[in-house]
Amino acid sequence: MSQSSEKNNNFQVCDRDLTSETLDRYLQTDAIAIDTETMGLIPQRDRLCLVQLCDSSGYVTAIRIEKEQKEAPNLKKLLENQSIVKIFHYARFDVAQFKYNFGIDTAPIFCTKVASKLARTYTGSHGLKALVQEIEGVELDKSSQSSDWGNSQNLSEAQLSYAANDVRYLIPLREQLITMLQREERWEIAQKCMNVISVFVELDLMYYKDIFEH
Repeated sequence: MSQSSEKNNNFQVCDRDLTSETLDRYLQTDAIAIDTETMGLIPQRDRLCLVQLCDSSGYVTAIRIEKEQKEAPNLKKLLENQSIVKIFHYARFDVAQFKYNFGIDTAPIFCTKVASKLARTYTGSHGLKALVQEIEGVELDKSSQSSDWGNSQNLSEAQLSYAANDVRYLIPLREQLITMLQREERWEIAQKCMNVISVFVELDLMYYKDIFEH
């Protein structure tokens, strides 16, 4: 497996998988923020291009995924480690990417979008940009959201900055959302919701839709 790494302070870019050194670093934490960039919204059609991770110290890693790549052993070790909470914004999509592409069963999971919908019932705005703006007082630049991630070897500085910012705030967001959920006595139901995300992922990958409807 070929692998390279480009380091710059608290940000590095790797090819195909986490380096062993970075895996060891992330295994020391109790929570890791994760996001993905793809060519579209359908895992069976639109390939996975980039995986971003960030720990509580703000150390971000972006993994460039090769076309038709079928495994990422170090990433699998991290995502399946039961002692580390994996934090996503809309986990259902990202977890499906890992399951479909690499056979990874991600757990345990925390989804800031689900938590926001349960806690912030005073608003209908549950996107990451709105959440970070309210809780962290930071306005995210989303101009690179819809861009060509397939040319992963030549990503622009704007794309890499966007990708990094999508994980940098997830850990503090989780802490604030848990506080809100506990205050409003919704933490127990939130945990139950997080525990069934993997079930919805399996249904999504089998093309089932709305099976709980009448």
